[in-house]
Amino acid sequence: MVVVLLVLARTATPAEMAFAVFRGNGRAANIEPDSTGLESCETYSGGVRVADKCSSRSAPDVQPQLTGSQNDWNRNFQGFAMGRLTRRLVLAGGGVALAAVGVGGYLIKHPRPAPIGFDITPEELVRARALLSHHPSIDAHAHPGRTFVDGAENLSGLVWVYAKLGTFEKRTIADMQAGGLTAAAFAAVSDFQTLGTAGEGLTAVRNFAPGEAWTSYKRQIGKLQALTESGLVRPIKTLADFQAAKASGKPGAFLTVEGGDFLEGKPERVAEAYADGVRSITLMHYRNNELGDIITGAPVHGKLSDAGVAVVKAMNAIGMLVDVAHASEATAMGAIRASSKPVMASHVHVQSEKLHHPRFISLDLAKAVAETGGGVLGAWPAGIGIVDLNGFVDRTFELVDHVGIDHVCLGTDMDANYKPVFDTYANLPVYVAGLLKRGMREPEVAKLIGGNFLRVFAAVQST
Repeated sequence: MVVVLLVLARTATPAEMAFAVFRGNGRAANIEPDSTGLESCETYSGGVRVADKCSSRSAPDVQPQLTGSQNDWNRNFQGFAMGRLTRRLVLAGGGVALAAVGVGGYLIKHPRPAPIGFDITPEELVRARALLSHHPSIDAHAHPGRTFVDGAENLSGLVWVYAKLGTFEKRTIADMQAGGLTAAAFAAVSDFQTLGTAGEGLTAVRNFAPGEAWTSYKRQIGKLQALTESGLVRPIKTLADFQAAKASGKPGAFLTVEGGDFLEGKPERVAEAYADGVRSITLMHYRNNELGDIITGAPVHGKLSDAGVAVVKAMNAIGMLVDVAHASEATAMGAIRASSKPVMASHVHVQSEKLHHPRFISLDLAKAVAETGGGVLGAWPAGIGIVDLNGFVDRTFELVDHVGIDHVCLGTDMDANYKPVFDTYANLPVYVAGLLKRGMREPEVAKLIGGNFLRVFAAVQST
């Protein structure tokens, strides 16, 4: 692993200033992975780390060219950036959390990969890899390599900085191959150009200019189409395509869009998106749009709008999966009522007395999703109340306890997640081994890692 600092590429306002330490690997920075000073640890096929002792030493400091008091706190990678700076942006590696950059400068101290939190034996890892080799594994929501930032325009503040970090699709696809992942969603981000920071999260800071949302969508989907045609991945549009990807051993990519903003309330655009290869739309993201309200903001509609109802029905008719992640409860419940097909909440967790977060959903909504003809909820490895992969295993079991094993899938939000505790597909066998170690039976794991999603995908595409 390498430690990298962000140093802003232009004179920054206080709200724009943040120094963040991002995860990367030797491939991203052209630095050998053993150059970090970490203690040696047991690794197995694919270089997967399986013991906590791998993180028992700190990585060496990487000093930016700072002056004065800024350098005082930088040595330990702690604190906030205050005042005004003029610096260049330097980056290596990926896994930066899009929602993790906060107003006034938010620092993430992650010089190493997300810790595992449990030990597994070589035999347990072999068993997990064998299961993955025999069963399809699907990530229902992800941004592999962050294609959506490529060519983005009219950005503000730290979102501008985030886009300047660039893309790394080849690296993430290689991780998919190493971890045995059959396929992943490759998601565009419909409202990306309007976003800015608020606290430790994101919000829309402006409206779209006329036609801007559609133009942004066409740019992003064009980049994703080019990726699927490049030979790096197998394009997936049908259930048979998932099966072909599994048989070939080459990772598959199915296209999705996070945020229905690009539709601009026009249900007829669903058919055009389907023709573009899009197979799921997350109705909401971080902006109240023409379809409904977001879960992290004040409501405007108080329901799924009439345009939203028409969009859901158009998606049902053409065979596109409705995703209610990020939607307010009223909007999501409206989508569930309007849909004649199963729906998905692609990356969520359920509120509890011990842990409440604006992005978590109610148990009532979780159960309503599950009851839509067998809908699924994506287990989401955001670092909210958890700090390692073991916490994600805990969270997965919690979700299964809430809605049943038939209604849980994977939704990692890979490469754009908040403080991810599952930050590389290469660790998929470790996650699977953790589920098995905790007592989940192999047929149940097979459902969770891919079978449930494929069942819902098939039901949505059926006429």
